[in-house]
Amino acid sequence: MKCVKVPLKQLNDTRIKLMENGQMNMEYRIKASDDYGYIPINSDVNDYEIVDIELEPMKKVPHNFSELLEGELSREEIENLRTSFDTIGDIVILEIPEDLEDKKQIIGDAALKFTKRKAIYMKKSAIKGTTRVRDLEFLSGVDDSVTIHKEHGARLKLDVREVYFSPRLATERKRVMESVREGEKILDMFCGIGPFPIVIARNKETDITAVDINESAIRYLNENIRLNKLKGSITSYCGDVKQVSQSFNLKFDRIIMNLPGLAYSFLDVAVNLIEDGGIINYYEFSDSYEQGIKRLENACQKAGKKVEIMNCRKVKSTSPGEWHVAIDGKVY
Repeated sequence: MKCVKVPLKQLNDTRIKLMENGQMNMEYRIKASDDYGYIPINSDVNDYEIVDIELEPMKKVPHNFSELLEGELSREEIENLRTSFDTIGDIVILEIPEDLEDKKQIIGDAALKFTKRKAIYMKKSAIKGTTRVRDLEFLSGVDDSVTIHKEHGARLKLDVREVYFSPRLATERKRVMESVREGEKILDMFCGIGPFPIVIARNKETDITAVDINESAIRYLNENIRLNKLKGSITSYCGDVKQVSQSFNLKFDRIIMNLPGLAYSFLDVAVNLIEDGGIINYYEFSDSYEQGIKRLENACQKAGKKVEIMNCRKVKSTSPGEWHVAIDGKVY
């Protein structure tokens, strides 16, 4: 390999100059000995000593997931593949179109190589049932579905086969945490493994009641309470919040309702449990905010209360034209 030979003290300046002039061969590594450095070149260079040296090729690093599939899938197949995926701790969950399922192993192996995570799984169903889980198929790596996901300094342990968790709500969880006042009494009606309660309680002195119908989710929530150093307190309950809440003898300053497919059917419970002047963080799937606002207003009206809409936002896209929307309402 043709190289420029320079004293070590001149190596970096020479490297920069050759790169700026487009004369450095970027496919090989620079080699250094005790006294000299050897910089690979791709054209003749004046004013330097040129020597032939055997150099180590640079490892080609793909810039994106699609590049790893070139030569394995056609260009059309790559374009049809959703190359966005959920990374939860050291686990990656892919969404592979039905017409590419015969290439799922190739895609899974490429994802393992690109992400350098422990395990690659593929979605086999939509989220279903009251426990909000989906079927997953193991593709590549180590078939271990338990992981610890880190978010805003919190450690969240979970089994992706047994519970629902979306890393795409990290920004929303931080936003809610930052809006919480010290000393709030909070109810998370559909807490899952506890990402909202844990992130809030790590940062604020609050008293949080966390409810979920999924026994595995509550088990992991209790583990996560132990895993994290919390400023606030979290009390967990397993069951349907409509039944569990009947034993509550207090009202709450804030109620979190992140069950976007069904939260509307629990609004009467939330309105009954909210303190005067308390805030409901309500979520639903919709193409606009109007439906959710109307549902909040109607639930409050039935209870003889009013609601002031403080904020509306799109949390994430769920399908073309539909969003996971958030509506914050102060109830009086």
